[in-house]
Parts: sequence; structure tokens; C-alpha cells
Amino acid sequence: MPMEEGESGMDYRTCAEKALAGECLTDGEGLAVLQAPDDALLDVLASAFTVRRRHFGRRVLLHVLMNAKSGLCPEDCGYCSQSSISTAAIERYPLKSREEILAEARRAARVGAKRFCLVISGRGPTDREVEGLTAAVRAIKQELPLGICCSVGLLTPEQAAAFKAAGVDRINHNLNTSERYYPEICTTHTYRDRLDTLDAVRAARLERCCGLIAGQGETDQDLIDVAKALRRLRPDSIPVNFLHPISGTPLEHVRELTPNRCLKILCLFRFYNPDAEIRVAGGREHNLGPLQALSLYPANAIFVNGYLTTDGQPADEAIAMIHHMGFEIEPAGQNAVTT
Repeated sequence: MPMEEGESGMDYRTCAEKALAGECLTDGEGLAVLQAPDDALLDVLASAFTVRRRHFGRRVLLHVLMNAKSGLCPEDCGYCSQSSISTAAIERYPLKSREEILAEARRAARVGAKRFCLVISGRGPTDREVEGLTAAVRAIKQELPLGICCSVGLLTPEQAAAFKAAGVDRINHNLNTSERYYPEICTTHTYRDRLDTLDAVRAARLERCCGLIAGQGETDQDLIDVAKALRRLRPDSIPVNFLHPISGTPLEHVRELTPNRCLKILCLFRFYNPDAEIRVAGGREHNLGPLQALSLYPANAIFVNGYLTTDGQPADEAIAMIHHMGFEIEPAGQNAVTT
């Protein structure tokens, strides 16, 4: 049955057609996606799936994240339970050993993960932390067919080159929000600092993973501005996090997201970044609840087995969800992009 226009008068197929033609949505079209009436949600999802299917078929990439160093961070990011201003009851520990990291990588491989994501808290890694992480990465690469992504804070060009030499495939460094809104969520480093790190990552010929956290009090225009900024940066992967308010953080009382809102945000980023890996990241389970399976229509990757300081969907449940929806797991070592 042909898709009908939403109550807003917007035909969301236009967004898909522009995305597939390599054209950027106007701000008005982006707003129409975010502000689509809930009765039109399935139309928006179907249009986003048209774009997702063209570039990624029905495959889903599994990512497993390891919090390799927790807490002990001097930054004041308002969303983060590990920040210097957080009083959240979390574990705090220095960088884990190579053996501990390798053991976790083996567990990730056993559940079918395509990529293993190593994360450490802090403004940026010390030389000793770079040495510890690169040694662990070399050990993983010798044994397992995993892609390796590291999220380590602000990086110098020399540090980025060291990660490349060790076999790291990708560095994660998120924009988190728009340039306009950034000072509202962090004051100890700037949006420009983040762009400088992304420049260093590109210069080292590493893949770039760069996304955002939605639901921090930003406006619809802020979300559109982030989508356009990412379109200009052209990262390989875009993790879309949804704020999971944690007691003891400045944003603990922020409750702006609904499942439908989250799905529209995912569609927005698919339309603006049609051929990027879009991953439903932190806050998926908390914010999408029973609708999280629908996130597979705009997104082609998910995290399993938890996040930095919050629990997540166990891998076996996520895999069952993927199969029940008629999707398939992207095997490690294969390229997800289809023709």
C-alpha cells in the first residue's frame, strides 16, 4: 500500500529521495522529521529504512564496549557519571591490565561482536595509558578478528599516530551536541578542542567515530546543527546516545525523551548521513523500552552487554530481537556496506 503523507503535510519519502541522491535536507525538512506527528512515525521510519537498506541491507553490527578506566576524570561534562562534579555511586579504577582487556575482547568475540570498543575516562590519555592500551590492542589483533575502536578523550597527533601503529582501526570522539549548546554541558574543554582531536585522528589515517547525546536540553535546531556538522565531517560511524539521567550528575532530573522522539532523532541522522554507520548507543534500553527493535530501521549497529556505568541489553536478547525483526548479524571481518 503506498505511503501516505503525514498529518503535517510532509511526504517523508522526499527526505529519503534527497538522501539517496546525495542532497542535504533543508532545516525545514529536518524540523519536519523531528516534529512529525506520532501518527506519521511509521512513515518516517519506512522512509529512513529505504536509505538504510540501500547502504547496509538488513545487516546489523554488534559492538561491545569495555570501560577500561573508570572515574577519576577532571572534566565537568554534565551528563557523565565519571566527571569531576559527579557524585554518582560508580566504580573507580585505573587502566585495566592487558590480560583483563584481552579477556574482555575474547568475550566480545564469542557473542559475535564486529567491533570491540575500549574506553577510558579522563581529559586525554597519559603516555603510560597509551602504552598500556596499544599493548593490549596488539595482543587482541594477534588473536581475534575484531575491529578495535578506542575512546580516550583529547588526543595529540603523536598519540593518534601511536594508536594507528598499534593496529587500532577507529577512534571515537563525539561532538555530543551543537557548537552553540556545548558550553551548557561542559566548560573544561571546548567544542573546538573536540574538532582538533578529530583532525588529529584523520591525519593519522584512522577511521573516525563521532556522534552525540540527545536529550540534554538542546533544541531541535541544535540537533539539526549536529547532523549537519557530522555530514561535513563524514565520520565512518555515528553513535546516537540518548541521555540516561544518572543520580549525582547535573542532568539527573532531565527527562525530555520519549520512545517516539528517539526514533525520529535516529531517522534525522540517517537522512543527513545516509552512508554512515549509525549506532544506537547509550540510553537505548532506558529511553526506547519496548520500541527499541524499531531503531533497527534507521540504524545499522547497536551496543550489547552494557555501557560505561549503566547496564544494557544482554547479547543473547539483542541477537534474538534482531532475528525476530528479520535482520541479520554482520559477521566480524566483513564489510557491512552493500551495493
